[in-house]
Amino acid sequence: MKLTFCGGAQVVTGANYLLETSQAKVLVDCGMEQGDRHAEETNYQPFSYNPAEIDFVFITHAHVDHVGLLPKLLKHGFKGKIFMTPPTRDLAYLNLVDSESIIHHEAEEHHLEPLYEKQDVEAVFDHVETTGYQQLHDLGKGVTFRLRNAGHILGSSIVELWLEDGAEKKKFVFSGDLGNPPVLFLDPTEFIDEADYVFVESAYGNRIHEGRAERKNKLEDVLESSIGSGGVLVIPAFALERTQEILFEMEDLINNHRVPDCPIFIDSPLAIAMTEVYEKYPDFLNERARAEFAQKKKFLESPRLHFTKTVEESKAINHVSPPKIIMAGSGMSTAGRIIFHERLYLPDPKNTILIIGYQTQHSLGRKLVDHVSPVRIMGEEVPVRAHVKAIGGYSAHADQTMLLNWVNHFQTPPRKVFVVQGEPESSQALSQLIRDHLGFDASVPTASEEMEV
Repeated sequence: MKLTFCGGAQVVTGANYLLETSQAKVLVDCGMEQGDRHAEETNYQPFSYNPAEIDFVFITHAHVDHVGLLPKLLKHGFKGKIFMTPPTRDLAYLNLVDSESIIHHEAEEHHLEPLYEKQDVEAVFDHVETTGYQQLHDLGKGVTFRLRNAGHILGSSIVELWLEDGAEKKKFVFSGDLGNPPVLFLDPTEFIDEADYVFVESAYGNRIHEGRAERKNKLEDVLESSIGSGGVLVIPAFALERTQEILFEMEDLINNHRVPDCPIFIDSPLAIAMTEVYEKYPDFLNERARAEFAQKKKFLESPRLHFTKTVEESKAINHVSPPKIIMAGSGMSTAGRIIFHERLYLPDPKNTILIIGYQTQHSLGRKLVDHVSPVRIMGEEVPVRAHVKAIGGYSAHADQTMLLNWVNHFQTPPRKVFVVQGEPESSQALSQLIRDHLGFDASVPTASEEMEV
């Protein structure tokens, strides 16, 4: 059997792993690289394999860095089947439609042919088959798989994959992105008992998150400071899970009179559409969330929440006097409505920017976290006088301790643990811990590395 790291090696984004036997070729994830122009250029490079020869694709979850190149795969000849959970299908569709719109705009700006078109996005879902957790599927050609709950976002999965090639049979486990439990709406990440080869993400492989109580206290402090100063709190928000979780936490703080009341604007059509997906799949929520939202007509319904779908509604936010809270995409400030708000509000020291998720290298969000000033937004040099705060505990990713605990649950040492989906220093730190503390053979693969397994 042959393994190739076509993406996701020593980078956080762009997950794409190829496994080949004499009978089948399968991919786990087909993600887009994100962060800067170099990442965008990488997405335009030809696949290192022939898409027409791929039999099956297994998708861990709906984030663009795991599904973003599926339309390109179809455009270049893929004719096989794509497997994911039902919520992942719906969320991936929303993400890919949004991605295509951004790609089309950027292609026009840089005089390029778009990476893919709307029809390529639609074509993806003619090939999608959905499955719930725990269901074992024999696909023929020596390929069997099962999805387990990763606890990362709604519908996110760990992929258990068994491949047979003659007398050989090996089990591969792909973590996808593991959750940061306890997640308000989801059941916790599942543990896997055995595997020959394990692929574990490492976005936070060298960092420890704040505890749940600490992160909420930090959020309370930021809200009190921002609202108390009569400023604007701007939150670059990932449309999926982070937006919903932060809204839930802010509502709780306001309703319990721990912070002053003020209007909250969710200025993201994508986040609004994704919030509606939660209403469609209560079986993928945890018991607490099902009970909480069974009492409401809508997911996250409140008179202080204002969902702004149109451009006109978005522009009207600027005419609302502070204090106010604005949540908008994208979460790394790489595109979307957030950059308009940042351009407007960053220069004022009364305002605050709150970073609540992972910021990849070279993204505008990462520059803000690193206190770069000025920053370039839409061709303008914008001074950063606003307060910049970051709360790592709201990340949807497991931290170093959680990742190590997940790997430690394997009852017998895997033949190999591959540490992927992290920046080099993060992946190396986790790999070293796995070797030193667990005694497992672990390594950090390089981009495009091939090996026999």
